[in-house]
Amino acid sequence: MLIDPRFSQLAAGLTGFSTALKKGERVMIDAFDIPDAMVIALVQAARARGAYPYVQLHRARITRELNLGVVEAQFAPHAEIELARMQKMDAYIAMRGSDNIFEASDVPSEKVQLVSRLMKPVLDHRVGKTKWVVLRWPSSAMAQQAGMSTEAFEDFYFKVCTLDYGRMTPGMKALGELMAKTDRVHIKGPGTDLRFSIKGIGAQPCGGLRNIPDGEVFSCPVKDSVEGVIQYNAPTVYLGASFDNIRLVFKQGRIVEATSSNTRRLNEILDSDAGARYIGEFALGFNPHILEPMRDILFDEKIAGSFHFTPGQAYEGVGNGNKSQVHWDMVCIQRPEYGGGEIWFDGKLIRKNGLFVPKSLHKLNPEYLLGKAKA
Repeated sequence: MLIDPRFSQLAAGLTGFSTALKKGERVMIDAFDIPDAMVIALVQAARARGAYPYVQLHRARITRELNLGVVEAQFAPHAEIELARMQKMDAYIAMRGSDNIFEASDVPSEKVQLVSRLMKPVLDHRVGKTKWVVLRWPSSAMAQQAGMSTEAFEDFYFKVCTLDYGRMTPGMKALGELMAKTDRVHIKGPGTDLRFSIKGIGAQPCGGLRNIPDGEVFSCPVKDSVEGVIQYNAPTVYLGASFDNIRLVFKQGRIVEATSSNTRRLNEILDSDAGARYIGEFALGFNPHILEPMRDILFDEKIAGSFHFTPGQAYEGVGNGNKSQVHWDMVCIQRPEYGGGEIWFDGKLIRKNGLFVPKSLHKLNPEYLLGKAKA
């Protein structure tokens, strides 16, 4: 089979820079509605590094049909098998395509929550015990979400996904060190006045090792420290449903009021379990190629000049211990065309209207990351 050279370049990056596969390691390739040629490129790239590739193919319409009638007696053995298989893997690469991002929109919420609950041990093992990377696949549906032609979106996709992520390293290191020693965070913007502490939590830079595209540094609020209100301005899709203009009000860390274009469904998700109304992640995004939201969180959470503030599950190591089957990265963009905004650490202005202010962080601004400035 003739393989598009862009496929091979991307596969080399995923098996090399992102997961650093070694001889004899087992890697699960989870392929969701992507071309066979890309799966083959990944198999070839893994073998070239001496690793053992395993492949699992998924089709969204079949998954939807299964989930419409799922019951615990049926799905629990499946989840046990998936966990046993994941426990045999050293690495995990997931490529997720979609012809229709709303394919699961009519699956009842109780069915979605059942699957999420039973599959959580698999997710926890994959995240905590394997080298993993997850990315989307450019489809005509994604191009439509982005308001672009299919050809233009493909060019954008490969440009973003094969970015020199190593160029982010110095700036991410500086931001991570700053966040690790920060106590008080204050975020201001249109409809937003939010205060919380990240004292003692730490920070994790993300520069192409876990998600592609990438470009964020994340931390987490002290669980009961969040006070105030946040108005998100990026639309989002979660569990097959669409949401715009999400607004959350916090008291002692808990979401006490939640409204959006789909308020009923929003609150159903936030009532999934006790942890869903607490925040499990706070992150700053800075990928210079990603400027507009497209209802795809792996892209939207990396938007230049954005931050995300995430209800639900916290990560191990850099987290507050919050547990939930929900992990919903909601995004707010603070560049001037989106209304601007400010982020303050311990009374010092860190980012204004989407640009980092301290000189030590200038290497995370677009001019440097795009090679237009030395900083």
